[in-house]
Amino acid sequence: MKPYVILPDVTCDLSPEMRSFFGLNDYIRGHAYIDEREIVTALDWEQISFREYYDALDNTRVKISSAAASPEEYYQAFCRYAKEGYDVVSMSISSTISATYSVATLAAQRAMEDWPDCKIACIDTKRMSGSFGLLVAYACQMQQQGASFDQVVQWLEQNKCRAHQMGPIDDLTVVARRGRISKGKAFFGNLVGVKPMGDSNQEGYVTVLGKAKGIKKALDATVAYVKSMATDVENQYLIVLHSDRKQYAEALKDKLCQALPCKGVFVGDVYSACATNIGAGMLAVYFMGEPVTDDCEAEKQALLAALDNL
Repeated sequence: MKPYVILPDVTCDLSPEMRSFFGLNDYIRGHAYIDEREIVTALDWEQISFREYYDALDNTRVKISSAAASPEEYYQAFCRYAKEGYDVVSMSISSTISATYSVATLAAQRAMEDWPDCKIACIDTKRMSGSFGLLVAYACQMQQQGASFDQVVQWLEQNKCRAHQMGPIDDLTVVARRGRISKGKAFFGNLVGVKPMGDSNQEGYVTVLGKAKGIKKALDATVAYVKSMATDVENQYLIVLHSDRKQYAEALKDKLCQALPCKGVFVGDVYSACATNIGAGMLAVYFMGEPVTDDCEAEKQALLAALDNL
């Protein structure tokens, strides 16, 4: 069987610990711009510290933006592996959120023309951040267990919409900045402790399904939601990610470990690529369940039931 590599982009948000555990050896980096300063977005905090980046995000006077890798950067990465005799499973953030998938696809076509013996499959995961990372983790696990290139590609296409998330947004100021609610609603929502909670829809965007009052109720509702929506949880790894809410992330991990017989729970950061758009205050657990339903209707009913039963 010809060797192959799994090559996701940086928005999968897998920490060094997770990459080591699941055997992910490489990924495609991107770019971020902090005022006039350019940095490479990576799955670590070597070029810029966690604190410095999140402080910049909180500063309304600082302009921050992010960009995917260029077509040439993707092409060079694909050619490097083709030259070494590898096929490539390229995994990208949802195409409705970013142009990364389109960039990867064009670069793959060019690389395969130059290296006809190399097979490159470009996967539009329809997910971002931890739900994307969860798919990467399972693809790597399949590879380590001997699955073929085609088996991994088929599994990803069949299961990408089974990756779910749940958790609260702890700071509505970020939501107001994006224009989703008024600044007045954000202020009063923060004042009374309202926590919007959501899951990924079929295109990878987070859809708000309900609201909890207070972080304790939000965490308990999150655990109840996972218990009702996860499938075959005994054979799952769960990923908890946070954007500057480490204390809550650790508390959620403890609650999940106590309530669910899963194989393990990892806690990690939302790194610079996704943090640029997510902002501070996000906390979520990512897990596998049934395919997400149209308009997240089943997911909404499950969350409302979880909130009602607390």
